[in-house]
Amino acid sequence: MAERVTEIYSLLVPLLDGRLIVPRACVAEVVGYQAPTEMPGAPPWYLGTVEWGGRRIPLVSFEGCCGQTIPPVTGRTRIVVLHALSSAAELTVYGLISQGFPQLVRVSSDVLRPDNSRVFPERTPILCQVRMANEAPWIPDLERIESMIADETSVTVE
Repeated sequence: MAERVTEIYSLLVPLLDGRLIVPRACVAEVVGYQAPTEMPGAPPWYLGTVEWGGRRIPLVSFEGCCGQTIPPVTGRTRIVVLHALSSAAELTVYGLISQGFPQLVRVSSDVLRPDNSRVFPERTPILCQVRMANEAPWIPDLERIESMIADETSVTVE
């Protein structure tokens, strides 16, 4: 019989003014920051492309995707390489800027609760906010981010 999963390993990804929580299975790797090659005509949140796994992948700022100011790069800045969930623009992986080292956490229904204290604009790539212990991380809409990459740019996988 299939065993029911009661815990999910997840990463808390630091942003400038909050954290995202993403399932560990969505993360290919966390790597040190490298300056992206800019994409002419791309929107500000699309920072360009970076080298990963022998190919160029898109690099985006979550804050920028939300219409906020893109944070400056610091010595703690990292790139979280995410597996694409959709087949948008033949995208298989892409990078998301992290404002520090992501933290591995185990999540279960005992520690994670919905938090409706904030409402997000409809086009924002945030599904919801949750509450866990002293944290109130956001669950990102990764498919929305992938759609934004596909809609705004032409991504070619090398």
